[in-house]
Amino acid sequence: MKKLLIIASLMTFLSSCSKSEPIVISPEDMHASVDKVTEIMIHDIFSPPVSSRIFVYPNIAAYEITALYDENYTSLQGSITGLTSIPKPNNSDGINYELSALVAHMELSQKLIFSEEKMEVLKDSLYQVWEQQNSKEFIASKAYGLQVVNHISEWMDNDNYKQTRTMPKFTVDIDDPSRWQPTPPSYMGGIEPHWNKLRPFVIDSAQQFKPIPPPPFSMEKKSAFYKELKEVYDISNEITGKGDESEEIQIARFWDCNPYVSVTRGHLMFATKKITPGAHWIGIAKIASRKTNSNFSKTLYVYTKSSIAIADAFISCWDEKYRSNLIRPETLINEHIDDSWKPVLQTPPFPEYSSGHSVVSGAASTVLTSIFGNDFAFDDNTEVSYGLPVRSFSSFDEAADEAAISRMYGGIHYHAAVEIGVKQGRDLGKFVVDQLNMEVNISSK
Repeated sequence: MKKLLIIASLMTFLSSCSKSEPIVISPEDMHASVDKVTEIMIHDIFSPPVSSRIFVYPNIAAYEITALYDENYTSLQGSITGLTSIPKPNNSDGINYELSALVAHMELSQKLIFSEEKMEVLKDSLYQVWEQQNSKEFIASKAYGLQVVNHISEWMDNDNYKQTRTMPKFTVDIDDPSRWQPTPPSYMGGIEPHWNKLRPFVIDSAQQFKPIPPPPFSMEKKSAFYKELKEVYDISNEITGKGDESEEIQIARFWDCNPYVSVTRGHLMFATKKITPGAHWIGIAKIASRKTNSNFSKTLYVYTKSSIAIADAFISCWDEKYRSNLIRPETLINEHIDDSWKPVLQTPPFPEYSSGHSVVSGAASTVLTSIFGNDFAFDDNTEVSYGLPVRSFSSFDEAADEAAISRMYGGIHYHAAVEIGVKQGRDLGKFVVDQLNMEVNISSK
């Protein structure tokens, strides 16, 4: 009798071990995947425009799966240039669509970065747990996620990015005093001069939100351009005179978001790495999603709509940068006003007008406001890992305005570039909001 009881207990134990539990995917899993992508982009030193492309395609792939099963959201097909409907699964039995979406995000992200092994670590850790938890559900869900990745990859590969890799480098016009020149300390060439040739997502062309031209170049002291140049110099001297703890310098450093800052100490030169402007706003999207306890679907919706606006903002901004090809304040101040002057922030390697951070911030803040409202207060801890304190804002617009003016405090932009740049971004962001009806009006059901 005792042996029978032992056998019965063993059979019960083995039976319980063989039972599979449903795999639960949480918003935090999505945040972890986005955070891992951001971490790798910092390590690999992707430029701001390229980083925006790395964010947007995996988000769209994951979102399209979400829109297939969640009736609160609709597909982007028909609203995004060239995007066709993702394939539906041959057999939906046993598919966990949230798991498929997360697989699609991680797998497509891995295709877009250099350090693939770093993404492999996250994937392997999750895949092992999921397969042990429910092998049948995991295999079916992963297979469908990979099917969608293949579909989105084909669309992505036709955006002209690969072609721009072999286009001619930007030629500096040294004979025109108004044209951009490389700046110290590394004197890098202009990055991504052909970014305006990429296929946009929602805007109809790179020129759709072409801003008004900057003030005409002139070194006459009464001219509007020279006054803006002198304004940058005067503001810089004023705020540096207050010391490193001044509010303006804190603002400049908080919004620096320069992925590659060259540091020279004696004969040694090295680089410090940071997030890009787009990554900062993706971080704000995460903060807002967490604060509102957004579920997995809404979290993906927030990331996707924000990243689409950011990607189109870079296309729009870079189109203007290499059209106006305007010289940076640092170059002119050193040549004509003060040869020992240095900006608070290191000048990034591309033309001045319009301000990239201003355009991107205007676009991202407009999209986030459309989702969370005008008076959404939040604490921005995005830069804490870089030794910078949390900054608090009463709205996304307030954060965008601060991001824009930070470029003047940093000494890297004229007033027109930030004022007109943030308007350029907000106009573009409003267009994105009006064109993308991704969220179903639940009250109308």
